Amino acid sequence: MKKLNVYVLSTALLAGSFLTGCNTVKNANNTQKAAVVGATAGAVLGGVLGNNVGSKNNSALGAVLGGVIGGTAGAIIGKNMDKQAQEIENAIPGATVERVGEGIKVVLNENTVNFNFDSAELTSTATSNLDKIVKVFKQNPKTQIMIYGYTDSVGKDEYNMKLSRSRANAVKAYMGSKGIGAKRITSQGMGEADPIASNDTKEGQAKNRRVEFAIVANEDMVQDAQKEAARY
Repeated sequence: MKKLNVYVLSTALLAGSFLTGCNTVKNANNTQKAAVVGATAGAVLGGVLGNNVGSKNNSALGAVLGGVIGGTAGAIIGKNMDKQAQEIENAIPGATVERVGEGIKVVLNENTVNFNFDSAELTSTATSNLDKIVKVFKQNPKTQIMIYGYTDSVGKDEYNMKLSRSRANAVKAYMGSKGIGAKRITSQGMGEADPIASNDTKEGQAKNRRVEFAIVANEDMVQDAQKEAARY
């Protein structure tokens, strides 16, 4: 994960440095330079995705990285996402919050949104923390939220896929009951894919029984950012 992020950032920065040295950019104002660099970084990110994300396009990371607006509009969206990511961190200190591209990846592990073994029932700890993130989502209505449920590796693959789907759906249903519109949310089971800890121990298995969110701009946010960018 970290290697991919470093690669993306380094490549984008190199591309930006090259462009800002070109004659066509030297006489541009800062906003214009930012747009050029942003657009180039977006193109680079797209290439990196094709080469490095591959089969993980259905994961939270792949969903976040899948659409890059780029340019000034992308920078405006990124600023909004910076703010929202900080709000999530403040609301749920135990969550792992990562800004990726123009979106946010959130991992709610066994300390935040947890499931008992072989269960899709939300615990009291889970609902308490979901209430906190729902509050942030309500304060930032112009986003799409993708929910991914995961299991440990105990049991058959088919059963784990079904269980992970039930876990993602349980989170989706709970958020819907708290006022998050159904059109904003999608849910998907990932089974035992992409473990974040060893399944050889009980502790690792508990960490892998988790929920991840991918948060991206919806069409309204994109249009607002494009309109704002056009004023520069």
